[in-house]
Amino acid sequence: MALLKAFNTIPELYRFLTEDYGIKKGGHVIQRKVNDVYKGISYKELKDETDLFAYGLVELGLKKNDSVALISENRPEWVYADFAMQMLGIINVPLYPSLTSDSIEYILNDSESKAILVSTGFQLNKVLKIIKNCKHLKQIIIFNEQEDGDGKTNILTFKQVQEKGKDRKKSNPDLLKKTSGEIKENDICTIIYTSGTTGEPKGVMLTHKNIISNVNAALEIYPITKDDIFLSFLPLCHIFERMAGYYTAFAAGSTIYYAESIEKVATNLIEAKPTLMTSVPRLFERIQSRIIKNVESQSVTKQKIFYWALEMGKQFVAAKKKGSIPLTLSAKHKIADKLVFKKLRERTGGRLRFFISGGAALSKELGEFFEAVGIQIVEGYGLTESSPVIAGNRPDDYKFGTVGKPLPGVEIKIASDGEILARGPNIMKGYYKKKKETEETVINGWLHTGDIGVFDSDGFLMITDRKKHLFKTSAGKYIAPTPIENIFLTSKYIDQFVLIGDRRTFLSALIVPDYEALKEYADAHKISYTDESELTGNEKIYKLIEDDMSKLQKKLANYERVRKFALLDQPFTIETGEITPSLKIKRKVVEEKYNYLIEQMYYSGMEKN
Repeated sequence: MALLKAFNTIPELYRFLTEDYGIKKGGHVIQRKVNDVYKGISYKELKDETDLFAYGLVELGLKKNDSVALISENRPEWVYADFAMQMLGIINVPLYPSLTSDSIEYILNDSESKAILVSTGFQLNKVLKIIKNCKHLKQIIIFNEQEDGDGKTNILTFKQVQEKGKDRKKSNPDLLKKTSGEIKENDICTIIYTSGTTGEPKGVMLTHKNIISNVNAALEIYPITKDDIFLSFLPLCHIFERMAGYYTAFAAGSTIYYAESIEKVATNLIEAKPTLMTSVPRLFERIQSRIIKNVESQSVTKQKIFYWALEMGKQFVAAKKKGSIPLTLSAKHKIADKLVFKKLRERTGGRLRFFISGGAALSKELGEFFEAVGIQIVEGYGLTESSPVIAGNRPDDYKFGTVGKPLPGVEIKIASDGEILARGPNIMKGYYKKKKETEETVINGWLHTGDIGVFDSDGFLMITDRKKHLFKTSAGKYIAPTPIENIFLTSKYIDQFVLIGDRRTFLSALIVPDYEALKEYADAHKISYTDESELTGNEKIYKLIEDDMSKLQKKLANYERVRKFALLDQPFTIETGEITPSLKIKRKVVEEKYNYLIEQMYYSGMEKN
């Protein structure tokens, strides 16, 4: 077990790291880009920046159980601010940087946040638009030093807050020791608002015990040590990255590099050379897509070498699992590794031990593809309400197509209707100011996840779909859309896919194609177009995707096959309201927005019948 020391609260973790462990270890705990070069932050710097900011918050009149919102990209100030709040017992209310002013207004009012920390002028402007409607909000703090509040007294920079804390620190140097010592494991440390694919967001109240129990369990099943290097790019406002890529990394004494942005992850991987990384399936899909696209742009000989190597990789993995690798296969695998796999692994920095995937379902095929090239992905499962991990594959005990076995200390059972229920120290305290919703979600200590699943014969948990996503065709057949959608998402021509069919005579789909792949195909086959709309409206392009889908759905039952589809000329985005900040599609919103296209598909389908 790689846990440095047993902790009951996040302040205990922080104090141990900065007052004991960090002094002995030395070196850097955080790395961030400064003038295009990674620069380190020592444990001492972490303590100095955090403590001074905490004293500044005290000077502003903020105290235990006050809520303070935080909207920022991943950066050291996120960590300083969070640890400062935890030391004072202030409840951190993190928000996605992609949220609109309206969503921010709702969360600020519902959480009764007295202050908000923002990263940039862009985020500041969102808050200024709605500040008059936020009756509890008294203070805005901005991380970027070059921004200013046009002389407004309620807008301070991060450094100005620290300046305010200097005198308080001199006059009361033991204040933080006192306040942090008063924090109990059942105190609320954060309220995280679920993005929600339906209805308004709910504030999930998580205690120190909830999160620390998940950290301890994670370190029990994952071999994370002080020598590990994390590359962090998933939003820290999401509990998966916060628990796994932040608290767990620190609890093991690891170092964290912050990626500049999702667009620069590929470059930052090579620069940081991480050994571990938390991610979501979307990143792996993009990496695989780029690999295949690059391969198919090369000569026929190089394509044959790649696909031969991939087959050798799959055979080698299968033989290794059986415990017997033939000498000829071992020799061929060494050649495949030298010619292909080593180069691919170098794109991740060359030191990656494994990825931890969460947030959405990882397809079996995707996991097997990366395993064949020597990159391991272990998938876990959970919800914000469970802090978040409930189950996880282990590096030495995994099965693709499943989310692994229950986390240590967590119980899982399947209800009579197939719903996954979980119980343990990681289950939330409840939804903030929503007693009825809490009582409907946590019954007799069991969290009703809303997911449908089953245990296989080896004890691995398999998720089949969201309970609320299940629908019934007019013929009475129950459909779980996610597994079907995942099949079609393996197509290089499809980027986003929404299955339609509730109370309908057959299944149809709304498809956002991979526009770049379509353009390459169109250019190669002399299909003229001026924009995406003309491209997706072309009969030859429709036929291309139709043929591709026909191949993919051969193994599906008749009633599970998609008979009609519509190609969209615009992607689903957070800004247009079709997906949540955690990249989950809002089915109801999509179906309402494209109702005219859906009705067209069924009307034309009826005409042909």
